[in-house]
Amino acid sequence: MKRVTIRVPATTANLGPGFDAFGCALSLYTDVTFEETDSGLEITGCDEEFTGPDNLAYASFCAVMDSMSEQVKGVKIHIDASIPVCRGLGSSAALLVAGAMGANVLHGNKLSIQGLLNITNAMEGHPDNLAPAFYGGLTASMVDNGLPVTVNFPLHPDWEILAMIPDFNLSTTLARSVLPNELSRADAIYNIAHGAMVLKALELGDEKLLRSAMQDRLHQGYRKHLITDFEKIEALVRTMGAAFCLSGAGPTLLCITRNKNVREQLEAKLPTITQADWELIPLHVEFQGARVIE
Repeated sequence: MKRVTIRVPATTANLGPGFDAFGCALSLYTDVTFEETDSGLEITGCDEEFTGPDNLAYASFCAVMDSMSEQVKGVKIHIDASIPVCRGLGSSAALLVAGAMGANVLHGNKLSIQGLLNITNAMEGHPDNLAPAFYGGLTASMVDNGLPVTVNFPLHPDWEILAMIPDFNLSTTLARSVLPNELSRADAIYNIAHGAMVLKALELGDEKLLRSAMQDRLHQGYRKHLITDFEKIEALVRTMGAAFCLSGAGPTLLCITRNKNVREQLEAKLPTITQADWELIPLHVEFQGARVIE
């Protein structure tokens, strides 16, 4: 096989208190096509600044090839991305996953998904987005002795997920720079308890429990000042009975609910409380992870 296209779902990480641990795959996708050639690198479908050897899809492609002791002679890569960049929806993880899987498929699937996760986690630094991108669904992950360990959790089928994507981006570096270096014991206990409740609320479909459990004391309170009208939007969403959280490091906000009318209500009321342009995209949980589509 000389050519393959990999489809990778968007992901949301943290889910409130599950900082760098919880993740969920969503129904928004990046497709990446890899075609091996005799020499050279050609990348299309993205801004010119990302067409060099530091492109994440190419970097992970090469990392997996190296792990299989295969030589990279040349490759053409075409990126067709619906996942917005620098919006907290796993755009970087999607490229890493695509590159790793692309190399593996083109060379006989010598590595397991866990093996690919090990390689890409070493590149990314944490598995919260990578795990659901590979496996699909709702995941919790940890790193044990340098290797990622991931489990899937059940989800109630009636959840509606609304991604609120603004017309501005937020770099992960900036979003991490505002976080505290130390956490009090009380705040650590608070996050552990709330994280456990998030997983159970998502399983049961308990919207009231999820609204409370999504709060945390580790990252959202520090990052909200980087996002225009965060507190106004949060207050509005909560009046509608929905759960609310940052998607990853932001600036995308998530509304998780069983109320199918929330999108219409928000579209009507958001312009009255914020000057920013927010795109509201209804999504569902994607239970299938990265896969070959052609």
